[in-house]
Amino acid sequence: MEAVNQLQSEKLLHRKLDLLLRTGKLLMESAADTSRVMRNMKRTAAYLGLPEENLHIYITYNMLMVNLGDEEHSYCKIQRCEKHGINMTAISAVSKLSWRAIREDYSLERYEEELENIRTRKRNYTPWQVAVGAGFACGGFCIQFGCDWPAFFYASIAAILGFRLRAVLNESGSNHYMNIAIAAFAATLLAWASTFISTIDLPAPLYAILHSDTPWHPLMACALFIVPGVPLINFVSDMLDSYVEIGITRAVNTLLIVLAMAFGIALAIRICGIDNFVTDLSMTPHHSYIEFAIAAAISAMGFSMIFNIPRRLLWVVALGGIIAVCTRNFVNLGPSNDNIGLDWGPVIGSLVGSALISIIATRLLHKLRTPHHCLAIPSVIPMIPGVLMYRALFAFIEMSGVVGEVTVAMKNAIQASLMILCIAIGVAIPNIFARRLITPKRQKQLNFLIEQRRERGKFVDLTSLD
Repeated sequence: MEAVNQLQSEKLLHRKLDLLLRTGKLLMESAADTSRVMRNMKRTAAYLGLPEENLHIYITYNMLMVNLGDEEHSYCKIQRCEKHGINMTAISAVSKLSWRAIREDYSLERYEEELENIRTRKRNYTPWQVAVGAGFACGGFCIQFGCDWPAFFYASIAAILGFRLRAVLNESGSNHYMNIAIAAFAATLLAWASTFISTIDLPAPLYAILHSDTPWHPLMACALFIVPGVPLINFVSDMLDSYVEIGITRAVNTLLIVLAMAFGIALAIRICGIDNFVTDLSMTPHHSYIEFAIAAAISAMGFSMIFNIPRRLLWVVALGGIIAVCTRNFVNLGPSNDNIGLDWGPVIGSLVGSALISIIATRLLHKLRTPHHCLAIPSVIPMIPGVLMYRALFAFIEMSGVVGEVTVAMKNAIQASLMILCIAIGVAIPNIFARRLITPKRQKQLNFLIEQRRERGKFVDLTSLD
C-alpha cells in the first residue's frame, strides 16, 4: 500500500512539473520576455504547491527545465520550445490564469483545461485581416518617411501581397529565413512596379488619385512587416535583466531575419537596376503632425493585429502609437530640416517617445487588465528603425570598393542600433522603477495566498515520497 501511495504521489508531482513547463512553454513561444516567463512560472509553481526553496527553473530560448529537489530527492523534467511566434493575447491570458488559479484554488484538471484553451484559442484576426493590417502598417511607415498618400497605398498593397506570400510559404513548411527573403523580394518588386504609374499620362481625375510625387518611397517601407520589433525589444530587455544567454540568442535570430530581408531586397534592387536606394533617397518627412498621428495610429494597429492584441485594446494602442511617434518627431525634427521641433535627433527622440508611452502604460495596466508590454510594445513599434537596419546590411552586401561605402553602412548601422537600444530602454526602465513600487504589494499578496495554501496542505512535501 505504501509503495502504491508513493507511486501515486510521484505521478502527481510529475504532472505538476509538466503543467509548470507547459505554462512556461506557452509564454516563451508567444514571445514573452524572459523575466515575465520566470515570474509567471514561479507564480504557477506557488499554485501547484511546489516550494520555491526546492524549485529550480532554467530557461533558454528553445528549452525549459525544472527541478524539484533537496538533499535526498531530485525530480527533473525538460520541455522543448519550437514554434516561436507573437501572441500577446496568450501572454495576457496566462498571466491572469496564474493569479486566478491561486486565488480560486483551481483543481489541476480545471487549470489544465484553461491552459489548453489558451493554447488552442483561435486568433483574434483572420489571415487576410492580419495581412491588410500589416500592409497598412507599412504604408504608415512610408508616410513617416515622407511619402504622399498615393505612395502610402502603393506601399500598402505591395506589403499586403508580400505578407500573404510569406504566410503561405510558412504554411508549406519551407525554411523560415528563405520565406522572409522571398517575401521581401516580391514586395520590393511590386513596389518598384508601382513607380511606373507616376510616369503614365493619366486623365485628370485618375492623375489626382494615382499620381505620386514620391514614387520611390514605397520601396523603403514595403517589407517592414518583416522587421522583428518584438524580438529586438525582448533582446535588450533580457540583456538588461541579466538573461544574457537568451538575449544573445534573440539577437542572433533577429540578425538572421534582417539579413534574409536585406538579401531579398538587395536582389530585387539589383534586378530592377536601382542605384539610389541607400544614399540618395531621403527619409526626412515634411508632413503636418495630424498626418504623423494618422500614420502612427495605422501602423500601431496594423502591427497589433500581427501580434494578436485583443480587439478591445486596438484603440488604446493606436493612441499610444500617436503619442510615441509624435513625441519622437517633435524631439527629433526641427529647424535644421525645416520642421517644427526641438531638433535633438532620432536617438534622443526615440528614448523620450518610448519612455513616455511606457509611463502611461504603467498607469493604465491595472485599469485595462493587461500586462505592461502588451500595451507599450505595440505602441512603440512604429518607431523601430527598420529601414536603417536593412539599409546598413544592404550597403555591406552591395559594396563595390567605392569610397564612402563603409561610412554609409556604419552610419546606418550605428544609428539603428542606438535607436533600438533607446526604444528598449525607454520601454523597460519606467516599468522597472514602477515594479519596485508595485512588486512589494503584489508579493505580499502572493505570500498571503501561499501561506493559506500551505496551511491547507496544498504544498508538496518531498519527505513524504520516501
